[in-house]
Amino acid sequence: MHGTAHTNALPTPAPIPAGALASRLAGGHSRTPAMPSLAWTPEVERATARLYDKVKSVVPSVEWPFHAPYVKAINELKRERNAVILAHNYQTPEIYHCVADVVGDSLQLARLAAKSSADIIVQAGVHFMAETSKLLNPEKTVLIPDSRAGCSLAASITGADVRLLRKRYPGVPVVAYVNTSAEVKAEVDICCTSSNALKVVESLGSDRVIFLPDRYLAQNVAAHTQVKIIAWHGACEVHERFTATELERYRADEPGVEIIAHPECPPEVIDIADFSGSTAAMVDYVKTRKPRRVLLVTECSMADNVAAETPEVEFVRPCNLCPHMKRITLPKILDSLLYLREEVTVDPALAERARRSVQRMIDLP
Repeated sequence: MHGTAHTNALPTPAPIPAGALASRLAGGHSRTPAMPSLAWTPEVERATARLYDKVKSVVPSVEWPFHAPYVKAINELKRERNAVILAHNYQTPEIYHCVADVVGDSLQLARLAAKSSADIIVQAGVHFMAETSKLLNPEKTVLIPDSRAGCSLAASITGADVRLLRKRYPGVPVVAYVNTSAEVKAEVDICCTSSNALKVVESLGSDRVIFLPDRYLAQNVAAHTQVKIIAWHGACEVHERFTATELERYRADEPGVEIIAHPECPPEVIDIADFSGSTAAMVDYVKTRKPRRVLLVTECSMADNVAAETPEVEFVRPCNLCPHMKRITLPKILDSLLYLREEVTVDPALAERARRSVQRMIDLP
């Protein structure tokens, strides 16, 4: 099951502070649309049938009557608000396939956020992603449906930590994985994602590079370059739980399975895998090669999302859930978009510095 039944009642909106109200008036979003009906009706069934057809292999039919009214309401409200929803690959299928306008990994979302013509961006992901969207769209309203959706990597390092690293290693360039706060991005030279980390490291023309905060991604990059990597000690709480022993058991129990691992996994896991690549590369591997049986060593909702698009591939599912990604739900997306709740802001002075490191990554040939 992908979720539990949601009640059809949303919480009563909290009063809007005067300053926030003025800001919303200035931005043209002052009118709160009427609360939509969230009942399962023949009309809702008809309106969402095409969307359910996309996810019926991974969302049980018994769940759809709870999701569908939210799906219909959100899609209608997006048009009224001139809003766009960006969804990371780790979002559940009813979000990823049924209400998202842009889907992908961190790099894809960052690039497409910069091109958005919407007035409002709703980030169905975690907080650092919403901050990145705000950095690239300072004039737009950026919302995250639950501001508690954090990240163990982003929480593992602060701007003060980066300043201390620079003192310890004077003159050594600093690369920050995008899974970091705006405060950290403001202190580094350039950002990277798992898909371009090696390219970014080698673009700096230095024999030593500080790479933060993911120690496993740093180790996996170091294995493919002559550049000496000075790593921070952070880790993704989803990917670090996978072990080589666990994957060996899958190989023994599931003959012929192809194992595809994310580079945030420990190096011994990468060594066992048939292929290792970024979230986008993993998706592309499955869609283009179409292995008969595959095991994705990453957050388990991603397997559901890829499976919905590749019904001919059988997925073996080790399920490590990201508790932060799972804070984002359809009811919270509707609530955030309806009442413009959970707006993400970044101090302008800090944002200007942080934007440079993100833009430098985006502009890299």
